[in-house]
Amino acid sequence: MRILKYIFLLLLLSFVALSIFIATQKGDFSVERSKIINAPKAAVFTYVNDYRNWADFGSWIAEDPEMKLQYPQNTIGNGASYTWEGKDGNGSMQTLYAKENDSISQKMDFNGTKSSIYWNFKDTLGGTKVTWKSEGKMSFLFKIYTALNGGIDKVIGTMYEKSLVNLDKALDYEINTFSIKVDGLTKKPELFYLSQSFTSEIVKVNKNFKIVIPKIIAFCEQNDIPVNGKPFIIYHTYDLVSQLTKISICVPIKKEIFISQGSDIVSGKLDPFDAVKTTLTGDISHVKKGYDKAIEFLNKNQLTPNPAISHIEIYTINKTEIKNPSKWITEIYIPFIPKEEPKKTYYQAPVNSTPDETTTTVSNNTVEPVKINKPAVKNTEPKKVPVLKTKEEKSEF
Repeated sequence: MRILKYIFLLLLLSFVALSIFIATQKGDFSVERSKIINAPKAAVFTYVNDYRNWADFGSWIAEDPEMKLQYPQNTIGNGASYTWEGKDGNGSMQTLYAKENDSISQKMDFNGTKSSIYWNFKDTLGGTKVTWKSEGKMSFLFKIYTALNGGIDKVIGTMYEKSLVNLDKALDYEINTFSIKVDGLTKKPELFYLSQSFTSEIVKVNKNFKIVIPKIIAFCEQNDIPVNGKPFIIYHTYDLVSQLTKISICVPIKKEIFISQGSDIVSGKLDPFDAVKTTLTGDISHVKKGYDKAIEFLNKNQLTPNPAISHIEIYTINKTEIKNPSKWITEIYIPFIPKEEPKKTYYQAPVNSTPDETTTTVSNNTVEPVKINKPAVKNTEPKKVPVLKTKEEKSEF
């Protein structure tokens, strides 16, 4: 028994000594990892900037299949956030600032350890250089965890390295796998919709779409307005020189409605129109290639684009239905002015000067008069019905 007491005391003293040692260690940390991702900078930034994509490349999520992820309405850009509950603890993350195609600043709280997260994106040979950095101050429990697992740099650094490899794989295949098919001429029927309209930079259209569509759908739910199809964008203008476009981001509805003035959501109607249809299967970043293919078809077939609308994109299958960008389907419609059909000319037989005769052609190319016996015409004028006058009505004569 005395030996057991000594052993227990020794273990207790060791634990106290270890705790004092860990507690006195520096809690501040800074960990950074970089990797070249085989994808355009805009595509990489857009992918990382949406927390819903993190489940596809975050190594900590892949290692904990039972992890519960919770997303608010906004998961993109400034103010975006998400939370998680896992076997190693609970955490939350929020985006403080996102500079388009350049950098992202975030803050994270994991089991009481608060840290600042920084992303940087730079064009480089072979793709985009992504730098992922974390700075913060460890809690006591996190100090113990990292001390028992090789140190803070190894714990976070290994996690970042695996995640960046996953990011490269996801973007290399999912972003760069696509196909484009020119379906040809089609006629679009009448369509009613709710929308928000504004002028946007072309590179920011996809970002604006992800922000506006949830707002319109929420508006429909609050006002019991049935949605009747897939969301779409009307490009009223599309200036490739200034890289600006005037757009309406739309949700189709079953019938026309009227919305009171002052609302940023308005109702509209598309009249039936003829268009060239092109289908993009793949990530939305390739939609410009689909547009160019449709323009080539128009030019080849000498069709005149309708100046009223540049083009329309309908998101037939998107991220809300399939997570894999390589399987998304976007339909592109470019309206055109239908060609006028040439007027048909009909042969008219010459008329004889004699009103009682017509002519007919025979095999020997001679023309013989044909007598027509006219039936006697009876006088079919309607009988005049006398108009009865009342006693009060006086005659003019």
